[in-house]
Order: sequence, then structure tokens, then C-alpha cells
Amino acid sequence: MSRDLTGKRYEKPSGDEPSGDLSHRFGSVALIGRPNAGKSTLLNYIIGEKVAIVTDKPQTTRTAIMGVVTKPGWQMVIFDAPGVHVPKDRLGRGMMSSALDVVNRADVIYYISDASAGFGDGEARVLDILSGIAKPVFLLLNKIDLLEKTDLPAIIDNYSKKRVFARVFPISAKSGENIPDLLSCTVGYFREGPPVYDADEMTDQPGRIMVAEFIREKAIMATREEVPYAIAVYVEKMESRSDGLTDIYAVIVVERQSQKGILIGKGGAGVKRIGELARKDIEELLGVRVNLRLFVQVREKWRDNESRLRDYGLV
Repeated sequence: MSRDLTGKRYEKPSGDEPSGDLSHRFGSVALIGRPNAGKSTLLNYIIGEKVAIVTDKPQTTRTAIMGVVTKPGWQMVIFDAPGVHVPKDRLGRGMMSSALDVVNRADVIYYISDASAGFGDGEARVLDILSGIAKPVFLLLNKIDLLEKTDLPAIIDNYSKKRVFARVFPISAKSGENIPDLLSCTVGYFREGPPVYDADEMTDQPGRIMVAEFIREKAIMATREEVPYAIAVYVEKMESRSDGLTDIYAVIVVERQSQKGILIGKGGAGVKRIGELARKDIEELLGVRVNLRLFVQVREKWRDNESRLRDYGLV
């Protein structure tokens, strides 16, 4: 499916007064929570397309991703922030800075918590970040499909003792349970004004960045232990042929030779499988047939190297 991948940045309409369109509402939402709370899954569900990668590994999202959903009468900009965690390197510190920036930019905050995991130090860390926020904060108790419904009142009561929330919604980002009600309620907090983006725009992520992210997703899913956190991907070249095929050359970066061996696999089987899986998503993204060439390089301690982080689009 071909889609418009815009590079425009979101800016709020200026001024304190409504923008003149009294029949339309516009606003922005920030998704914040611990790693693996389901933020990217929720973003993809609301947008209706895959604009953020999703894995079962924590800290998959490394930079803020903007999505746009346009419906009759309203438009919503959604910022998916990296998961809140204790940073251990330059990459982690950049991720936390990105999460704080997202909270400061949005009109409404969605605090997403994995209701099936219980309240712990990670949740307390998120609430500490939100303690000085005067904007409306919605508590979204995600993954309720993994719970008995009779458990929900006690969970809601426990969270409500920690902070006053504008709204509380038990949801399933996977199945979409209660999300239509969530969106309808959220729009009521938006200002009156015209849409900022065209109706067919869904994200601010350039095509090259999304291609790299789809490759990283498959590489993460194919590896184990510490390897997923050491992976970065960048696209060296994208070229369209006269026959309609697009050649893509991408590099998967790891920190050690042993990690490179794991990714490549016996006889190159590992990296070949990563390419096969990624190509399907990339072809759907771009709407063209793709010839994907993957290369694996070792760059020691790249997560603490600001120049490398900049090269990989992570700062």
C-alpha cells in the first residue's frame, strides 16, 4: 500500500483564541509509560497502519514517533515516546530527553501502564515525571485482555491513590477494547480549529527511517539476550530502477564480533531471514517491489558515541 511519508514537523496553532473553525477540533497527545507498556501498539492501532515497530523486548522505541489520525470533525497528533527507564549510556539519556520533550509538547497525556504487571518502581518513576504536569493526564490501564475483569476495580483504586487523573480507561491496545470511547473523550479536550495535516498524512517519519526501523524490528526479533540493545540500522542507499524495482542497501550495526556472528548466522541464514521478513513490511510501506541488501558491521560502544548516534539518527 502506497502512503504519503511526510517530513513536516508538528507545530501548535498560535494564539490563545480558537483558530476559526468552530465545527472542527485539533489537538495533540503524548504516550508515556514504562518500556513494553504497549505505547507503540496503541499508536499503530489508532493510526490504523504500522508506523512504529513493536517487539517483546523493552526499549524498542528510541526516538519520538509522530502519528496523525484524521476523522470527520477532528484531527489528532500522537507522539509515541521512548519508554521511561534509568539511562545507562548516551543513547538512554537521549531517549529520556525525547520522552520529556513529548510530554511538554502535547495537549493531553496518555499515561499507559501494563495493568497485568502490577505497580512497581518503574511506574513510580513515570508518575514522578508527571508530578509537575498541569495538563490533563489520562491513565490507560493496558492489556486488560490478560486480566480478570473483577481485578480491575482494585487496580484502578491503587493507581488513583497515587495521583488524580483526568480520566481512567482500561484498554487493550491489541484488540482495541475501549479505544473508541477513549478517543471520543480525548477530542473533548481539544481546541476548536482546522486540521494542520492533510487527511492522508499519517506520520512524520521519512521513508528511509521507517525502512531502517522495520529492519531493526526483524533483527531484534531474531536475536536474544543483550544483542537487541546493541543493534542499530541505517539505510545507505535507496534507488529506483526503470523496471519498478527499488534497490535498498542497509547496514545493521552491532557492538561486538560475537553479536555480528549471531546476526549473520550459519552460512548467512540469519541475516537472510531478517531480510526476507523486513522486505514484506518495506514493500507494503513503499508500494513497490524491493531488492533488499543487508550488511552487518561492528562499531564498538556506539551507544556512547555521540557522532555515531547522530549518524544513526538517534540524537
